Amino acid sequence: MIFIMKKSTVVNVLPAGAIHCIYAEEICDEMERSAKARGTGIAKRSPDYIRKKMEEGKAVIALDEHGTWAGFCYIETWSHGTYVANSGLIVSPAFRNLGLATRIKDEIFQLSRKSYPDARIFGLTTGLAVMKINSDLGYEPVTYSELTQDDEFWSGCKSCINYKILLSKERKNCLCTAMLFDPKEVKAPDENRNETVRNQTGIYERLLRLKKNMLMKKNNEKTLTQ
Repeated sequence: MIFIMKKSTVVNVLPAGAIHCIYAEEICDEMERSAKARGTGIAKRSPDYIRKKMEEGKAVIALDEHGTWAGFCYIETWSHGTYVANSGLIVSPAFRNLGLATRIKDEIFQLSRKSYPDARIFGLTTGLAVMKINSDLGYEPVTYSELTQDDEFWSGCKSCINYKILLSKERKNCLCTAMLFDPKEVKAPDENRNETVRNQTGIYERLLRLKKNMLMKKNNEKTLTQ
């Protein structure tokens, strides 16, 4: 997929391969910086882990016309391939606010559907922009009980500052919103889809604020009683 980001910048979003392993360390560094800036984040990934995803054909990468990496995302599988997560979405600061995240998410989603056509694709996020992108792709908000219960997946939340909240809720809730695409429930195109997505985004925003306030209140109450 090739598209023009700016008047003079062409970015190519394509499946990653072994040839792209040279970008692994730079991608990992930016993932860590971005997680710290947000105050939340998934488990830190090593360059070797990212290289492995590239070599296995389970990632997409965005490069500009000069060979500078612009974005990245990879596939993880859980519960023997019945669940798939599109993880580690990152856009280089120089290429943000240009719609590149949407292109990358679409490309990794299509790769996931092609590689694992029967898998349920899910994600956890606190970002409204990601919620909207997921909704456009056909994801629906769900409870945590509908996600994989693979312990290895949940251990990936250990590096997030909200991990204690997740444990206190027995992995049934946290600040992240769970979203799921189930291939068995693919619906016909909706002529009013754009309006529906706008309404859903507003709902997600209100629910996210409510969830955050409730969990923080309970956490504060628990601290005061200790």
